[in-house]
Amino acid sequence: MKVCVALVLCVAALAALGTAADAKELSITTIKDEPYTMSRGSQLEGYCIDLISELSEKLGFKYKVHLVKDNRYGAMDSSGNWNGMIGEIIRGEADLSVAPLTATAVREQFVDMTTPFIQTGLSFIMRKDSDSEESTFSLLSPFSTDMWVGVLIAFLLTGLCMFLVSRISPAEWAEPDTDEHSFTLLHSFWYITGALTLQGAGPHPKAFSGRVVSAIWWIFAVLLLACYFANFNSMLHSKSKHISITSFEDLANQDVIDYGTFESGSTMFFFKNSNNPVYRRIYQHMERKKSYVSNMEEGIRLTQEGNFAFIGEAVSLDLAVARHCKLTRAPEIISMRAYSIAAPLGSPLIKNLTIAILQLSESGELTHLREKWWASSCLATDGAHMSEALQPHDLRGLFLLLGVGVGVGLLLALLELLSRARDQAKDGKKSCCSVLTSELNRRFGSGGESAEQESSDKNQA
Repeated sequence: MKVCVALVLCVAALAALGTAADAKELSITTIKDEPYTMSRGSQLEGYCIDLISELSEKLGFKYKVHLVKDNRYGAMDSSGNWNGMIGEIIRGEADLSVAPLTATAVREQFVDMTTPFIQTGLSFIMRKDSDSEESTFSLLSPFSTDMWVGVLIAFLLTGLCMFLVSRISPAEWAEPDTDEHSFTLLHSFWYITGALTLQGAGPHPKAFSGRVVSAIWWIFAVLLLACYFANFNSMLHSKSKHISITSFEDLANQDVIDYGTFESGSTMFFFKNSNNPVYRRIYQHMERKKSYVSNMEEGIRLTQEGNFAFIGEAVSLDLAVARHCKLTRAPEIISMRAYSIAAPLGSPLIKNLTIAILQLSESGELTHLREKWWASSCLATDGAHMSEALQPHDLRGLFLLLGVGVGVGLLLALLELLSRARDQAKDGKKSCCSVLTSELNRRFGSGGESAEQESSDKNQA
């Protein structure tokens, strides 16, 4: 069922009634419901507007549009009176109804209906997180893929920075020719890995610059782990509230997620009149909880908020899924039904409209209209906004803190080396630049490597 706003289209039937002399202005009712009929300023547009335009060109009639007064499709009350679009047809206020109007046995007794222009059935929509299956890699789910890549890059850069700082700083490696360099590249990565496990791995940095990098990495690791476990716990708590629901039987056999449909619509009457025990339980649940909605927008809103499944006609639910990327439609479709154009009993328009609808179907025009108005807007955002995993921009401040800390550590290490080179230049009466270059060559050149290897060989002996 849908938001019930009827649209009356007045048709001057030229070809439909025979000759121009016999033509008269007729009234047609439809519904204002995206994408069937929508307002664009003072104009109306949508699938049904395009459909009646195609029919008018094919049959040669003119038409004019107005909305139904009581905002309903049409149902019979206890006194036998009809409301909505069907009521307007019966009372002669409209001659045709061009809308997502379901053809039912009761309606067929009071109005004539054309061949269907859309085939559909009943299904339901839910939030995607309510319908998702458990993942094999659920331990990775608190962080998005981009976030994990960012953490990996931060790990590699920090480990490399720790290695460079320990090599550059004279407080960490005083004599490259004789002393053993404890902070090798492997130990640098092992050290920051220990911080990620909150255990630590010695030896620890002795230089002030190395301690700055180490402290910043520890702060980064602690806050990162706190965010990971907080989001992981939140996702586990959310998943514990939901179960996998793919069919109406699954829906009826659980009491965690509420569900509902339009009140006094054909969907509600289907469940009410069904002899299937599953469908009867669904109706009894909706009656007990009074979980009916008044329009499509309310049903979609409740579904997006979570813990609610909205039951409706699949073709309308497909549109909701195409517009709202957090929603998904269940694969099961029951109670196949169709949308037809309604007219008063004995109307001469029905036969010609039926033939025209069949011609539009055979030419592919109905398929083109369906693709035009049901185009999905989720292609560009699918997977970007549907996941609750943390994204890099959520922790941009943490990564910025790490970047600044690493940069400061490297700068301090260079200043420490520069201070030592200046002192040596004064003592040896040499150029500061030449001493600094020589010092860097000792620490990163073959001399430093051979001294380190020699020291390592001695220790092994």
